[in-house]
Amino acid sequence: MTVRRARLLNALGLLGCSAVLLVAFGYQFHLGELPCPLCLLQRAAFAAAGIGFALSVRFGPRASHYGIVILSALAGMVIAGRQVALHVVPGTGGYGSTLLGLHFYTLALIAFLALIGAVGVVLLAEGARQADRQAGIQAERGAGLFGTACLSLFLCVVLANAVSTVAECGGGLCPDDPTGYEALDALLKR
Repeated sequence: MTVRRARLLNALGLLGCSAVLLVAFGYQFHLGELPCPLCLLQRAAFAAAGIGFALSVRFGPRASHYGIVILSALAGMVIAGRQVALHVVPGTGGYGSTLLGLHFYTLALIAFLALIGAVGVVLLAEGARQADRQAGIQAERGAGLFGTACLSLFLCVVLANAVSTVAECGGGLCPDDPTGYEALDALLKR
């Protein structure tokens, strides 16, 4: 696999993390579904995985960047698995809306597993990149237009999610079953 192709795959991974965060963000504002603390932690895990992809887009693919993605996805799997376990008992019901018949935490568990699998495939192709390096083929500098657009989108989505989280939780712990934006309510004295 060439460095150019690896950067494209990393940009697509970054775009995927951004898409997951955008869908969750859309449900939050369109349907008024505020994320619970476990949901916020899953968003943070997607953002952390995206940072690994972003580093590979910006600075070129490295095993350490993929390590960030894998560790973030593993942490996300643990968090999503915990939430699935909370709602798997009959009669407990689920939390929030569904998409494709599955709750977001179940989809997150599947997406984190898919991230690990995708990074594994990219790492298997790492041998070809090593061969390029040994043959003297230089890596392209810069992220390219598509990569830069993916980086910009990701940065905006992560910052918007951070602002939303601060608005929802204020300076303290996030409520288990949020009903409003605590920091905004305190600021506006509602």
